[in-house]
Amino acid sequence: MNRFDLPDNLPVPVDDGQCAHLHVGMEFPVDVLTILPTTNHHTVNISNYPRTVLYFYPRTGKPNQKLPDGWDAIPGARGCTPESCAFRDHHKELQELGANVYGCSTQTTDYQQEVVDRLHLPFDLLSDAELKLMNHLKLPYFTLAELDNVPLIKRLTIIVKDNKIEHVFYPIFPSDKHAAEVLNWLKQNPIK
Repeated sequence: MNRFDLPDNLPVPVDDGQCAHLHVGMEFPVDVLTILPTTNHHTVNISNYPRTVLYFYPRTGKPNQKLPDGWDAIPGARGCTPESCAFRDHHKELQELGANVYGCSTQTTDYQQEVVDRLHLPFDLLSDAELKLMNHLKLPYFTLAELDNVPLIKRLTIIVKDNKIEHVFYPIFPSDKHAAEVLNWLKQNPIK
């Protein structure tokens, strides 16, 4: 197994209803999004694109960094790096369908910059370390004592069109196949 492969025995997350309030047509808080730090240090302006794919993930680890105790037992926690790599690998196709991509976690921009550089991500990662977007959207999260109980956003993806939520993917499993799932949804729902 290479370091990006997911173990076969990961628990599958179930829809716990924690994203039910994120409904189609709901106004997306663009003003909150624009204040989040990005890995390229530019302001996010989603109105420059027909669609925005915003995928949220708990956290990425660094090579040779031990996983937190019990990480693999948390449904949907494992797989942030494979998910980001899949969005990287499908990035051109997503752009051809009019979608811009951002990843978002509660990790700091400095931490995320290492990930962008190491994985050669062609898109920005957004830092919600101050929990502004997470709290505004009431996104589901979990905490671990080993990680100082910092809120970690559960894996979900929001597609935004015309500053409104167009689709929400939650729960997501397996994470390494999710970019292809988003790509298929965009193909089935072309921009009108």
